[in-house]
Amino acid sequence: GDWCGCALTPPMDKPPLVHTSLRDLVGRKYLHLRRHPLLNGEGEQAKDVLFLFKGMEKMQLDFRIGSSELCSDPNEPLPPGGVVVNLLRKYLLPEASILVSTRLSALDRIPQKYVNHYVQICGFNDPDRQRAYFTSRLLQQRGETAQNQEAQALIELLYLNLQRESQLAAACYLPSYCWLTCATLHFLHFTNTQAPIRTLTGIYTSFLRLNFGGEVLSTGTATNESIQEQHGSLMMYVVRTVGKLAYDGVMYKRTSFSEKELEQWIGGKTKTDEELHLLAMFQTDVLDFFLAPCVESRKYIPKDLGENGERRYVFAVPAMQEYLAALYVVLGENKSALEKLTKEVSVAIGQASEDVNAIVNIFSKFIPLRIFAIFNLLKLFPKLFEKIISQNKGKIARTMAAEMFRTEDSYNEDVLDQVEQSLLGVHGPKPKQYDDSQPFELYPIFMGGLLHYGNRVLLQQLDCNIQSATVAQITRTLRKYLVREISKPLPPEELMDLLVLLYEFQNPRLTEEVLFSIRRICLTNIRMTSLKCFILSSVLSCTPASYRLKELDLSSCLLNHDMLQMLWPAFRHTHSLNLQFNSLGPESCVTLRDLLLDPKSSISSLQLCDNPLLDSGCSTLLEALPHNQSLMHLSLLHTGLGDSGALELAERLHQHTTLQELNVAYNNIGDSAAMILVDACREHPSIHTLHLYLNPISNLGKQSLSVRGVSKASSNRRVRVLASVTEGSDISEDWHPILSVIRENASTWERKRVMQQLEIFLKDLEWGRQQQPSFWKRLHFRRVQKQVQHTLQMLEKNVLPPSKGFNK
Repeated sequence: GDWCGCALTPPMDKPPLVHTSLRDLVGRKYLHLRRHPLLNGEGEQAKDVLFLFKGMEKMQLDFRIGSSELCSDPNEPLPPGGVVVNLLRKYLLPEASILVSTRLSALDRIPQKYVNHYVQICGFNDPDRQRAYFTSRLLQQRGETAQNQEAQALIELLYLNLQRESQLAAACYLPSYCWLTCATLHFLHFTNTQAPIRTLTGIYTSFLRLNFGGEVLSTGTATNESIQEQHGSLMMYVVRTVGKLAYDGVMYKRTSFSEKELEQWIGGKTKTDEELHLLAMFQTDVLDFFLAPCVESRKYIPKDLGENGERRYVFAVPAMQEYLAALYVVLGENKSALEKLTKEVSVAIGQASEDVNAIVNIFSKFIPLRIFAIFNLLKLFPKLFEKIISQNKGKIARTMAAEMFRTEDSYNEDVLDQVEQSLLGVHGPKPKQYDDSQPFELYPIFMGGLLHYGNRVLLQQLDCNIQSATVAQITRTLRKYLVREISKPLPPEELMDLLVLLYEFQNPRLTEEVLFSIRRICLTNIRMTSLKCFILSSVLSCTPASYRLKELDLSSCLLNHDMLQMLWPAFRHTHSLNLQFNSLGPESCVTLRDLLLDPKSSISSLQLCDNPLLDSGCSTLLEALPHNQSLMHLSLLHTGLGDSGALELAERLHQHTTLQELNVAYNNIGDSAAMILVDACREHPSIHTLHLYLNPISNLGKQSLSVRGVSKASSNRRVRVLASVTEGSDISEDWHPILSVIRENASTWERKRVMQQLEIFLKDLEWGRQQQPSFWKRLHFRRVQKQVQHTLQMLEKNVLPPSKGFNK
């Protein structure tokens, strides 16, 4: 028949005990079962009842007859522990089934004669079940087809990595770590502006709260009167033992530990039987959750295996080591002996401070001056402690800043890519040997994230308290060190990590003050994702509307149309916007047009080189010209612009009076359209430079372009037309910029077309050199020819330096 299940989480016994019957106890949580006949104890009706007890180790059950009297009446009031004991004895509702969950260390709390069957639930033993869990989690609420496809791709990449990365596979054997893996992938790939703000630190804090919320560590041997004194926060025990080990590993750049090191850091200087009992319980119930044996695989050859091949242990998830190390530091558990002694003495004196003050005030008139000074020193001791402890908070802030900007970590992948690679693996050439000296760049970011109010509230539920005064002291010092560090040029990866730190911190005031020291954000070659775009926009949104960057460089970031929309708030805070070498198509020009029309934006330079905008996209973008008065530099180099797009551009130029430089090089513009565009620029009041090189323009057309660049209205104004390295029989004064642009970008351009243009340049130079009577001019021609020939040879041998737009 159908089962009637009652899930009860038993409270810890607290004096005085309230007597209640089984029916009343069930009825408090399940009102519809208050008078149900299944619980009246008559006949065999209880055979359809299943009682579920979660966390039995939290109850102090006493199975002695003298302590828990026998009872078979469901209506008879008993202490709650007595009700449970009689259920387990099978005196009360003997036909009912009982399922109890408890820690391994608490198995002996229930005598074996009352237990029919033991089952230890370890994790997924069926790969298909595990895959089904990942699929259901990653496909959860993925309504759009594109997101569904991305989620399916993530599942495939994850399983490819699980097959070759046995350490991650061992961790995901536990459903808890499967949840953490899915939550992290959701955070990395499916962040959007409509969803609530989530942080990586928040995910790990929620993970620990879900697994250890309300959990305590106690011997279970205390009497009722001392139960509360014997219970301690399990999470704090984790921080003081496993966190200490994690911190030592971060400080000395180690991710694996020997059994002797585990005994040293986790066992510590254990002295009493009580401490030994707690340690044994912790090792049985919890330690394996955080630390697992290092799995040897063919992929890696561990460097740090001892000569005797002793077993090494690693954290189940690498990022957990950095999180626990950060928590260990932020909670102040790494205090020096002086700081700990000072705190203990200060607390003792503080407790008696009122009495000391009262006595001193009474006897101050009768006590000699020297003795009175001793009492004053005692009163001042807490202030001395405050000074010492504030120095400790400053040390935490200095540690965060130092770890954020380590020189040896400057050119690693940004921290979010490192997190993703730890889950999905690195695709490409694989290292032959395992490198245990990995960068711990999440460590300072977790330290900042733990100071956020939301994470502190969750930690408080685990009895890990971070005081607001502590946060204020750390923040004040951190602000000073961050401003000092960012005054130096930072690689794009380090700058991205700084933005992640500010996002994890979730402190708008600190973010604003730090960003005021930054005038240029260069994230070139960073693989931007929806999460990174959201972080950049969120961080810049903390600044006032008047704040402007000199330049925001997002070249070669693999941006797409959806990311542009997420970056809209960030674009409002820059004068120069560099979006070259991305994957922006004609649909992206709608967003860029609206950005130029936005009265809150003041973009003066827009670089769109090497994006397939085509004529249709450029036409959409040009719709903003009549109503925009801030744009001065526009680059449409290699955007697929043809004659029709060039003609429309020439037609609309007179509607925009502030443009100074226009780059339409390396497109498909012919002689006729080029000449009309030069005429329009010549009549424009402010344009002084037009780039037209690498377009299919004839030699005759090139010769006439420079002549047409001189304005008819005023002989003093001239438009520089960069069409070739020569101007008629002379060398163009702009030959060097043209050649520099070609060298920088040739590795990503169409090789055959660029080589053809360089050969045309050589022919033009040779013809011009022959026309020169002057030896010195011919020598100058020869020097430019050698530069063009050198570029051509490098292109033929494929030894050109990587382009600014080439993704590493």
